[in-house]
Amino acid sequence: MYIKQAFKFEHDWWLYVVGVIIVIIGVIVGQIPLTVALMLKMMEGGDNMATMDDPFQLMAMLDSNLNLFLMLLYFAVGLLAVFVVAKFLHKQSLKSLTTSRKNIDWKRFWFAFIIWGVFTSFFIGLEYFMNPENYVFNFKLKPFLILALISIIFIPLQTSFEEYFFRGYLMQGLGVLVKNRWLPLIFTSTLFGLMHITNPEIGKLGHILLVHYVGTGFLLGIMTLMDEGLELALGFHAANNLLAALLLTADWTAFQTHSLLKDVSEPELAGAEIFLPVFVIYPLLLLVFAQKYNWTNWKEKLFGKVTNN
Repeated sequence: MYIKQAFKFEHDWWLYVVGVIIVIIGVIVGQIPLTVALMLKMMEGGDNMATMDDPFQLMAMLDSNLNLFLMLLYFAVGLLAVFVVAKFLHKQSLKSLTTSRKNIDWKRFWFAFIIWGVFTSFFIGLEYFMNPENYVFNFKLKPFLILALISIIFIPLQTSFEEYFFRGYLMQGLGVLVKNRWLPLIFTSTLFGLMHITNPEIGKLGHILLVHYVGTGFLLGIMTLMDEGLELALGFHAANNLLAALLLTADWTAFQTHSLLKDVSEPELAGAEIFLPVFVIYPLLLLVFAQKYNWTNWKEKLFGKVTNN
């Protein structure tokens, strides 16, 4: 089983503490280029920018493609740190951090990527045609091509970092330490959601939006435990963020890009917009995966024990 594989490698509790510290340091190191760019921009802007205390407000002053690249860069460094920690600290292979199968199943990745990509594109298109007054056509060929290049290369690295760190490294580590599945699921899903608390969307729409982020964390965690691997979570997450960057942007989102469309409306968050995806669409998606991959024994896989035998 996926979590149980960590027993085969170095899994003392203090190694995971050291590993998390190394990953955090890696992310901080990866933020240096963005920090330098912001400092240079502040020096260039003088007193007008000296009063800005919101990092996302400062980042919006950079060219959006440069900003996106620098923001995604530190996730790429973080992903490298996770791989280094797994290999050299825990003596663990990339395959065992990814899946319990004999080989990484890329068909699973692409199935999740395509099914969620189609749904996301359909939803954005439907919203555009229902409320065209809320959007402007934002397409400019050269900036969009640069955006596409950056996004296709670096967004999968960003989403892979989050999956390998939360659903991979932390879930396996906690699982072998506490010897159950439910605590790693709850802890990593909640931590994943709270990681987004500084996003500008939260400031604009309120902390109730954390229900969406925590709910998405649970979706990805359930995928991982039921399917005994990260492939579906990796595909879903990559499609979600990649299409968000390419298709739609707004002045109040974390990803401000040269996307095809820009939302110029004043956002008002209705309860259905939060609860419908988490409590209706996500369960339906899990049922699709369950049907295709013959998931069974839900209680044991989500709440059972993890034993070293």
